[in-house]
Amino acid sequence: MAAMVGLARDRCLPGSYVVRALSDASDRDRMRPSGAGACRRAKPRECPMRPAELNPFFRDLSDLGGVGPKTVKHYARLLGRGTGEPRVADLLFHLPVDVLDRRARPEIATAPHGAIATLTVRIGRHEAPKRRNAPYRVFATDETGELAIVFFRAQPEWLQRLLPESETRVVSGKLEWYSGRPQMVHPDHIVAPEDEDDLPTIEPIYPLTEGLTARVLAKTIAGALASVPELPEWQDRGWLTKNGFPTFHEALQCLHHPKDETDVAPAAPARLRLAYDEILSGQLALALIRRRIRRQSGQARAWDKDRVAAIRSALPFALTGAQSLALKEIAEDVAAPHRMLRLLQGDVGSGKTAVAIETIAMTVTSGAQAALMAPTALLARQHFEAIGPLFARFGISCRLLVGGMPAGDRNRTRAGLDDGSVDVVIGTHAMFQEDVTFRDLGLVIVDEQHRFGVHQRLALSEKGPSSDVLVMTATPIPRTLVLTTFGDMDVSRLTEKPPGRTPVDTRTVPLSRLDDVVDRLQAALERGEKAYWICPLVEDSDVVELSAVTERHRVLQARLGDTVGLVHGKMKAADRDEVMGRFRDGDLKVLVSTTVVEVGVDVPDATIMVIEHAERFGLAQLHQLRGRVGRGQRRSVCLLLYKDSIGETAKGRLTVMRDSEDGFVIAEEDLRLRGEGELLGTRQSGVPGFRLAVPEAHGDLIAAAHDDARLIIETDPELTSERGQALRMLLYLFERDEAVRLLRAG
Repeated sequence: MAAMVGLARDRCLPGSYVVRALSDASDRDRMRPSGAGACRRAKPRECPMRPAELNPFFRDLSDLGGVGPKTVKHYARLLGRGTGEPRVADLLFHLPVDVLDRRARPEIATAPHGAIATLTVRIGRHEAPKRRNAPYRVFATDETGELAIVFFRAQPEWLQRLLPESETRVVSGKLEWYSGRPQMVHPDHIVAPEDEDDLPTIEPIYPLTEGLTARVLAKTIAGALASVPELPEWQDRGWLTKNGFPTFHEALQCLHHPKDETDVAPAAPARLRLAYDEILSGQLALALIRRRIRRQSGQARAWDKDRVAAIRSALPFALTGAQSLALKEIAEDVAAPHRMLRLLQGDVGSGKTAVAIETIAMTVTSGAQAALMAPTALLARQHFEAIGPLFARFGISCRLLVGGMPAGDRNRTRAGLDDGSVDVVIGTHAMFQEDVTFRDLGLVIVDEQHRFGVHQRLALSEKGPSSDVLVMTATPIPRTLVLTTFGDMDVSRLTEKPPGRTPVDTRTVPLSRLDDVVDRLQAALERGEKAYWICPLVEDSDVVELSAVTERHRVLQARLGDTVGLVHGKMKAADRDEVMGRFRDGDLKVLVSTTVVEVGVDVPDATIMVIEHAERFGLAQLHQLRGRVGRGQRRSVCLLLYKDSIGETAKGRLTVMRDSEDGFVIAEEDLRLRGEGELLGTRQSGVPGFRLAVPEAHGDLIAAAHDDARLIIETDPELTSERGQALRMLLYLFERDEAVRLLRAG
């Protein structure tokens, strides 16, 4: 089998097998019942639910010839399987990222430097090394000149057999001109003229890992391809014809045996076909989950419109057009006999809390209870302090429920939720512990909680079988990722900001001017202002030369005094909340922090945001951090400190931040520049990790698959048609066992 050159970079996300239609693996395994879900833990051939045609795809790689225990470990690392043994499907979905083109057949004298060349030469003398680490050279000629074929640490006897003197050989590899003479170091291929047909003209390039050579990978892939059958067609025939897509089996063959470099490009028909298969499996799984939740008993609610209007009038500002539209959509959901499942997506400062207040008012005045869940106790308390007094004016009982509360307060709140005397509870995930029960939970609002995945949305049914669900996020997410991450939900977007919000003056400053920045910060503190100072790391790193947050705190405290506080992710949550609370209350004037302040603290009188090594952050994260300031009436500034010697791409990203405050524009640019892997954070449960699809290249496919999945569920909800049965196979192939279980459960 031909050797292949490996690339160090890998388009795949570590540890992400396919698109996550469900939550992360730990949640999935923890909550999955027996039956179809148990297949993931059993040996593939032992899964009774999966169609037998798929068993070859789920064979362990060690079942293939030439894959021993040591090699399996390398494959597990390459394919993101951790300690588990990879399967044939894992390998087949490990796609090439480029090709080597060996069709160029120059003569020695005309071969270009640094290019792949395939030469027909006559072997001449062998020159063995005179020193231990010197190379072994074999000289070969054609009619135009002489070529040195160079080897390091090679066995002379083997080279004599491989390149016998006075014989003709075809050699292919990278040719370089060194001191005016051509040479080829360790050719990729050496064959006799009669075996020239075995020389690949187009050779795929795969990401590799240490201990695994391109030649071994190619041999294993060939064996894997030969071991799997063709499968029934699960895509719409008209869609395939319209787009010129091959079958699933043909697409795998084309990508692993390309005929041209265009065959492995993201826009190639074979790549588009497999990307659409992967995306559709995720969208169909989400659609099945959505249908299951919708079928659970909802309740059409009629609320006291006069009281709701009075609560709206009591707000200190008028609603924007976007807020009014979102509330209209929410009102239609609340009044309908099915459960609301809606994502409220709004930029920093767009007024999501006002929408939440009125949604709660609708539910409570209809006679049901509402719960608002925040990611931190500090943010929950801030919501309670802002919302509680407003509701109290209109006779609505609102209580707080967070970890660390006095037992008496917690017990009184629990009792009030159980007997219905508490209308609204605001807190953290502690609200959904087993010992907390509701008389009639009609609405759950989850604020700033990206880790709130599909499984958690399902689990909320245990607290309120007919409860509506509203998930709010201040991270602007491109539509392609909204469909993938929240595809089981309807979406409302707040694209305006309430009047009176102060624009943030964003500036880019080289780190060489750090002393000037500290001088200006000191002057601002003397004027009574507050500031955040963000650093990317908690500890010094020998690999990445970034200032540690602890060291920056020490330096700033020595310069500015004891009004400088410190928070980071390694602190206990209670200690972190205590420091943030002191900053909010004014005991501290500067908060040195990692990105833990991205959400969870609202300090309206903070006017300065300093982000150190801003070039190391994603645009969406920079935008979120910038949103911590500009919340009051005073002029605010965000300083992006960057390393003096950064590339043009990094400069361009910072320029986008400087020139735009539109979070949705910034999010789209972040997706284009970085891909989907880091946009929402790599450790968030609902975030997709594609193997075959590239969101920035295949965004249109995501939207198409979303629509296709909804149509499938409308026309064939139980997947019993011929295509439906094939689609069940698609779900199993991409390990959507949980979605198939929902079908079996009815």
